[in-house]
Amino acid sequence: MKILISDGIEDIGKKILTESGFEIVDKKLTPDELLNEIPSYNAIIVRSATKVTKDVIDAGKNLKVIARGGVGLDNIDVQYAKTKGIKVLNTPGASSISVAELAIGHMFALSRFLHQSNIEMREGKWPKKEYSKGIELTGKTLGLFGFGNIGSEVAKRAIGLGMNVIAYDTAVKQSGLNIKFVTPGEVLKNSDYISLHIPLDKKAGATITKKEFDMMKKGVVLINCARGGVVSEKDLLEALKSGKVARAAMDVFETEPPTPEEYELIKHPNVSVTPHIGASTVEAQERVGEEIAKKVVEALK
Repeated sequence: MKILISDGIEDIGKKILTESGFEIVDKKLTPDELLNEIPSYNAIIVRSATKVTKDVIDAGKNLKVIARGGVGLDNIDVQYAKTKGIKVLNTPGASSISVAELAIGHMFALSRFLHQSNIEMREGKWPKKEYSKGIELTGKTLGLFGFGNIGSEVAKRAIGLGMNVIAYDTAVKQSGLNIKFVTPGEVLKNSDYISLHIPLDKKAGATITKKEFDMMKKGVVLINCARGGVVSEKDLLEALKSGKVARAAMDVFETEPPTPEEYELIKHPNVSVTPHIGASTVEAQERVGEEIAKKVVEALK
């Protein structure tokens, strides 16, 4: 059987596939090239770049497996694939620790102005007075939207830092951790920090809009390492300008790479940004490559 690796995986994943007797082709294809070549493959492994659309699925006459090395499946037409009897796989837990650590890292950066002081000191400035009003995470309330693999890892680290953790999840209602599950409204009203770990509902749109910002504490800190579009960027910018949101961190954006219009938000002095690197650690990529390869082998047996 033949497997296309479209966006690359770590060598450990390739080794598992080849040692299991599969022929692998590791190359990046344009959308047109993918449509032309996909009929030759029994499985395709993607990351976030390659889009496995209805047209690709229709063209893939021999496809048995579509595998995504990562958490989200936004770039795959999952429901259509299932109607064709194609298995859709992902690695929801492999990068959880890395994303959780990035979310915590942004909390530290915003609380102690690391994102700005790094820039200003490189410009020859000494902003000691300007950044003398940092805040501690200890004793603050962290509200989590989403308590899956990533949300629970954030909670573990926050508890270790002495934070009080409350959470809302549509499915999870209890945990062995010392946290309290509450309603969405209670998360919004009672949190000093809010971290999002939920998927994007493409039909409903943003989960956090002006309505939700209005319910938050004045001076709240918002972290989005989940999905671009989960937070309305327009409404977030207005909340930052008004002071309702004191600081915000973003690893994901409505458009990636961001458009020129998004840079008013990105360049805001109270915003800490990273270019969608939540899962981008050596350890996470090793786990992703190994896990997705094993799942593909199992699915094709």
